[in-house]
Amino acid sequence: MRSNFKLAMVMLAGVAIGAIAVQGLHAQGAKLKAYSISESEILDPAAQAAYLPTARKLIEAAHGRALRTAAGRVVQIEGGSPPKSAAIVEWDSLDDGVAFYKSKAWMDLAPQRDKAVKVIRRYIVEAEK
Repeated sequence: MRSNFKLAMVMLAGVAIGAIAVQGLHAQGAKLKAYSISESEILDPAAQAAYLPTARKLIEAAHGRALRTAAGRVVQIEGGSPPKSAAIVEWDSLDDGVAFYKSKAWMDLAPQRDKAVKVIRRYIVEAEK
């Protein structure tokens, strides 16, 4: 009876160690979230109102999460002048964000986007570990 108890304890310890090792390996492969920031100037508010829902649907289809800041106020805190508009999108990884902005779907939206906004600068920032 005592040897069965020891065997059960050894097996339980092995399962626990294995589970911890698998969790550690999974965490090593986890990608860091990233955020794209688009600084722009609104050229035509009506065109922007028509463009934003389409852009947001494309972003959602690519697993991005628009933080809905494109039509919000931008207030300067430090440094140079702030952009007139700043759109922020959360991505599961830097690679996902870059792939989206290089995608055919995004490129096809360029004529509509160019009527609505003038992009000053767009970049993607990866979150820290």
